[in-house]
Amino acid sequence: MVCAHDEEENLKELLPLLYEQDYPDFEVVVVDDRSNDNTYDFLLHEKEVQPKLNPVFVSNTPDYANGKKWGLTLGIKAAKHEWVLLTDADCRPNSKEWIKEMASGFTDENTFVLGYSPYYKNKGLLNAFIRFETLFVGLQYLGFARSGLPYMGVGRNLAYRKSFFLEKKGFHDFFGLTGGDDDLWVNRHARRKNTQVVYNEKAITWSIPEEKWSTYYRQKKRHLSVGKLYRFRDRFLLGGLALSHVLLWLLGIGLLAFPTLQLQLAIAWGVRFLSQYLVFALAARRLGYRFDLWLLPILDFLYLIYYFRVAMPAQFAKRVQWRN
Repeated sequence: MVCAHDEEENLKELLPLLYEQDYPDFEVVVVDDRSNDNTYDFLLHEKEVQPKLNPVFVSNTPDYANGKKWGLTLGIKAAKHEWVLLTDADCRPNSKEWIKEMASGFTDENTFVLGYSPYYKNKGLLNAFIRFETLFVGLQYLGFARSGLPYMGVGRNLAYRKSFFLEKKGFHDFFGLTGGDDDLWVNRHARRKNTQVVYNEKAITWSIPEEKWSTYYRQKKRHLSVGKLYRFRDRFLLGGLALSHVLLWLLGIGLLAFPTLQLQLAIAWGVRFLSQYLVFALAARRLGYRFDLWLLPILDFLYLIYYFRVAMPAQFAKRVQWRN
């Protein structure tokens, strides 16, 4: 399922990749959420030639509902199958076996299947940081889920049961909130016994990254603004991880003024970055893509700035828009 707003060009690239998926029985639900481009006409024509396509058209949204959540709700209700596998219009499956790999988690006891979605590699520091942040967060939410503590997923590669969605009345508790259609939904309902993680090279979807710091800032502010609504346990654990990261850098900067402790500092930082290097290298290899590991110290420091410039202010953000 894809929820799209003014995404005609992306849909022209994505849909053929979905149609050719090696899976016996599936449909492609595309929700046209009040698009201003030619998405409507494109989907009507596409429906005539592609039986797998099931388009859903949204002409208006109730005042009490966020646009994307309303579109997803209508799309899920229109879906013919029990399992709904989500991605975005600007994503691309890495293989023809994407559905098959994610479907390996569609067992009787599972309700959620969490996948991974990295960003394409481009030139520039922004792209390097986006890919670093995505891998860093991916290691956290996939690792926590594998340990029995699922706390979020990403709508670029996420599956759950239609019946469960309807049973829980979908996004009812936070319908008017911008964001949270993926991570907050998972946080509210995913548990140790009903969640499966699927991460390998064939199961990922690639995403098109932002190209400007300003648009990336707005995107992350939107995504992170719902973090304050996570369960207390998850906010406590994630806050502890963030605090340890910040303190390591602040402590290191402070200790540079004390020459007698510089050796201990160098050893501590060396162990930390070696551990980080190994974890990132193994994760990137498992997921089948290259990462500029030599940039880790620089990107890790930028992540410190990111906490103060983006993550913390997002916790106090008011309503923001999904799309204009």
